[in-house]
Amino acid sequence: MENVLKIVGADLSKKSIDLAIHATQEHLRIENNTEGFKKMVHWLKYNKLDPSQVTIVMEHTGLYSYCLEEFLHQKGYRFNKVNPLDIKFSIGLTRGKSDKMDAARIAKFGFEKQGRLKAETPVSQALQALKLLNTSRENLVRTRAGLKTSIEEFRNIGLKDSNTALHSQLQIVSQLDKQIERLDKEIRTVIQKEEKIEKSYTLLNSIKGVGPVVATNTIIKTNNFERFANARKFACYCGIAPFENTSGTSVRGRTRVNHMADKGMKTILDLAAKSAIGCDKELKEFYQKRVDQGKSKMSTINIIRNKIVGRMFAVIKRQTPFEQNYFKPTWN
Repeated sequence: MENVLKIVGADLSKKSIDLAIHATQEHLRIENNTEGFKKMVHWLKYNKLDPSQVTIVMEHTGLYSYCLEEFLHQKGYRFNKVNPLDIKFSIGLTRGKSDKMDAARIAKFGFEKQGRLKAETPVSQALQALKLLNTSRENLVRTRAGLKTSIEEFRNIGLKDSNTALHSQLQIVSQLDKQIERLDKEIRTVIQKEEKIEKSYTLLNSIKGVGPVVATNTIIKTNNFERFANARKFACYCGIAPFENTSGTSVRGRTRVNHMADKGMKTILDLAAKSAIGCDKELKEFYQKRVDQGKSKMSTINIIRNKIVGRMFAVIKRQTPFEQNYFKPTWN
């Protein structure tokens, strides 16, 4: 991103947003709604900042920033979303905390790192709708899983399905099944509405181990493969890329992945890898060979996760479906 004259830090919460201009240390608190956003624009103009001069830096806060992002895109303001841990580790030792201080720290981070920050670009309406539908689906699936665990515990103590305590939960699970199925249909409809998304979805599903859930989540997380330059960067984001752990001649640690990652996407890729082991002859033999050699099962599964990510980026780059050109290799 090119250098800009003014950086504004934004600390978001559910109901309010604290803003701080790095150059002047001016501060403003607004409500997290349209009226508050309009007040922000007046404040920026009062401080003689127009859209061409300012970049707003904020943390990833999920749905808290949804309305603000839409407003900023409409008004032509540039903004960046950064990982909160990036800010935390960059500012060093700190004392005290408040929303006003956090906004100033975010502004300082944005000023110091503006050369490597990339402005957020608007996503298509189809992709935005897909994100919301998928978030709703994930919430329902999580709730259903909790209820199923509770149901099994009730059954283990001898309760029959006709028992009121157990039957009520079974009824809710049944309703959740119907709503999840409804969301799946709507997700498929949204995917079909945009040609680029549908093309990516079809290509991803051609890979063994990659089904509708994996394909949909990958498209969302990568902004339909526009957010990450290559498979390695996406693997780092998902927490499956291995990193060297050595220093000098004395430290020779095991190569391992980093715990700072999108854990949800990592879990999805884990399920994809285990599915691929069962249906992909090449990956099944690779897994069995390493396990027979005494290699760690988890490290082998992680290698397969990386292979799947590599295949996903390859089919998107080539714009052709995955082809299984299998031959029995000689593993080392």
